[in-house]
Amino acid sequence: MKYNELEAAPNKNRKRVGRGIAAGQGKTAGRGTKGQGARTGKKFGSTFMGGQGPLVRRIPKAKGFKSLRAPAQVVYADQLNDLKGTTIDNMSLYEAGLVNTPYHTVKIIARGEYTGKAIVKVQSASASVRAAITKAGGSFEAVDVPNLPASKDEKKIEARERAAKK
Repeated sequence: MKYNELEAAPNKNRKRVGRGIAAGQGKTAGRGTKGQGARTGKKFGSTFMGGQGPLVRRIPKAKGFKSLRAPAQVVYADQLNDLKGTTIDNMSLYEAGLVNTPYHTVKIIARGEYTGKAIVKVQSASASVRAAITKAGGSFEAVDVPNLPASKDEKKIEARERAAKK
């Protein structure tokens, strides 16, 4: 049998809903019982998912992959020369104004020349910076990101627990 020899009706009659219980699509007319979808003039579009963030917004538009992880704060090797002290960590970089927050990943990248002699304790550094630090007589140690200090409420709870133990 060929496609052009089929004897099927080209058009199907549309379903007439809401014409009585005996018609098969009466009463609620296929809209369920209550809710936004049961009302006339419903306003939500095809991508609406009941109030939660739509899938359309969560799927990236552009090709490739975009990480949701925030990029590391960048510090250049020549900026470390200005720092005083024997240990360079997130807090000392924050106090010097080189990073926005000490509670975030920091990466040291090569630019200029590092001449200091210090123990550098940050999350990461490029290979050339690690070599420059050891060549200058210092050392590099990769450490975890420091945690935010506990809030006042948590401190009060901890103090109560310590008092209860005594």
